[in-house]
Amino acid sequence: MELAASGMIMADFDAIYEEEEDEERALEEQLLKYVPDPVVVRGSGHVTVFGLSNKFESEFPSSLTGKVAPEEFKASISRVNSCLKKNLPVNVRWLLCGCLCCCCTLGCSMWPVICLSKRTRRSIEKLLEWENNRLYHKLCLHWRLSKRKCETNNMMEYVILIEFLPKTPIFRPD
Repeated sequence: MELAASGMIMADFDAIYEEEEDEERALEEQLLKYVPDPVVVRGSGHVTVFGLSNKFESEFPSSLTGKVAPEEFKASISRVNSCLKKNLPVNVRWLLCGCLCCCCTLGCSMWPVICLSKRTRRSIEKLLEWENNRLYHKLCLHWRLSKRKCETNNMMEYVILIEFLPKTPIFRPD
């Protein structure tokens, strides 16, 4: 009798309950319904290298009113812009040098520009992750660098997406 009971417990141990997963999925979908569309901060500079503009708009978007202070927003954007100001002139110089030597090197002279632009992109992503951990995740916001298609032409550009994170229900048990 005891073996049969323990056998049922072991059989029950391996059982997969889909009802709980469906309830959790429905709850997540309800939370996502109330999340507004992300705010897009576009590049506003006059130089763009591989889709990355030399500065981003520092004008405070109205959809962030009540979520974050305008001073914090401008401070974050100015940190990103200072990173771009430090890195992008080097990228432009290497781009010009690479274009001049491109025929002689069969395109290999473009590799430094590609590597430098990846490094610039990664440093901005790290900066945005630091900003998220420092402040924005506490405010249920998430900043990230995203590649989007330009509105005016067929080119791609990098923009800063400010996404609204769904609030976790604190009254729901774990």
